[in-house]
Amino acid sequence: MSDAYKQAGVDIDAGDRLVKAIGPLAKSTMRPGVMGSIGGFGGLFDLKDAGFTDPILVSGTDGVGTKLKIAFDTGLHDTIGIDLVAMCANDVLAQGALPLFFLDYFATGKLDTGVAETVIAGIAEGCREAGCALIGGETAEMPGMYGAGEYDLAGFCVGAAERDALLPLHDGPNESGRGMKAGDVMIGLPSSGAHSNGYSLIRKIVAGSGLGWHDAAPFADGKTVGEAFITPTKLYINALKPLLAARQVKGFAHITGGGLTDNVPRVLPETLTPRYDENALALPPLFQWLMAQGNLSPADMRRTFNCGIGGVLIVDPSDAGDVITTLEAAGEEPVVIGDLAGT
Repeated sequence: MSDAYKQAGVDIDAGDRLVKAIGPLAKSTMRPGVMGSIGGFGGLFDLKDAGFTDPILVSGTDGVGTKLKIAFDTGLHDTIGIDLVAMCANDVLAQGALPLFFLDYFATGKLDTGVAETVIAGIAEGCREAGCALIGGETAEMPGMYGAGEYDLAGFCVGAAERDALLPLHDGPNESGRGMKAGDVMIGLPSSGAHSNGYSLIRKIVAGSGLGWHDAAPFADGKTVGEAFITPTKLYINALKPLLAARQVKGFAHITGGGLTDNVPRVLPETLTPRYDENALALPPLFQWLMAQGNLSPADMRRTFNCGIGGVLIVDPSDAGDVITTLEAAGEEPVVIGDLAGT
C-alpha cells in the first residue's frame, strides 16, 4: 500500500482486515433473496426469490444520535449497532413492510478494528433479529474529522410489502372501508428504555445530576447509569409479523424524536386525533428520574422521549383482544393507551 497515504492517517490494510473480519458476520444474516456476498460495488437482492407477488419497496435511513457519546465514554460498543438497525427497521415496519436488507456507514478519524468489529457485530445481531440481510456498507477513515476514539454511524434499510398491505390504512374514494375510524384502539408497545432519542438532553441531565456513567443507577437496579442508557432500542418486527399477515393492523407509529406528541399523528388521517388514557401512560422509573432531575414539564417529556412506549398500534376494537393475545405470545406487554376521536 501507499506509505504516504498511511502517513497521512489512512490505513488501507487495516480496512481490508476489517472487511475480512466482518465477512462471517454478514454471512450470518443471509436470507432468501440475497445474491452474492459483500465486497462488490453493490449489494444484490432478488424480490421474487423473497416470495413477493406485487411488492412495493420501502426504505428508511437513520443514525443513533449522541447516544454514541455514551458508548465512547463507557467503552460499551456491543449494542449500539442494534440501535442502528432498530431505528431504521422499525421505521420501515411503520409502512407495513418487513425489512429485507441493510447497509451501514461507519466513519472514524483513526480506524480501531477491534471497536469497529464489535460495532458491526451488533449491527449483524440486529439484522438477524429483524430478519434482514447485511449486504454491504462503508467504512470511512477520515483523519481530523473526529476526536480520538470517536466514530459515527448511519444505516439504510430496505423492506417490502405487498401493494395491498401497505400501512397506514386511510379510506379514500377507492378504498375498501378498512381504514382508520373514530373508536379504533391504540395499543402501546413498551420501550426498552430511552431507545435512541433525546440523548443530548439525557447527557445534560446526567452531567448536572452529579452521577457518572459508571455509578449505580438510582432508577435501574443492578445497572450503572451508562448501562441503563446504552440499553439498545427494541425491534418490533417479530411481534408485529403475525399481525401484519392477519391484516389486523391499521397503523403503527414508531415513537422516536418528537415522542407520542409528534409521531402518532403522522399515521393518522387529518379527520382523526389520538385520545389518550392518561392512567395507562405512567412513566417508568428511568423517565421519572429524567423528569425530576431535568425539571421537565409533562409536555416536554412527551415530545422529547418515548416515555416508556416505543410503538403504537392502531387496531379495530373487534380485533383488539386477539391482537393483545398475539403480542403477549410474542413476549410483549401491550397496554391499551387510548383510542381515536374525530377532529
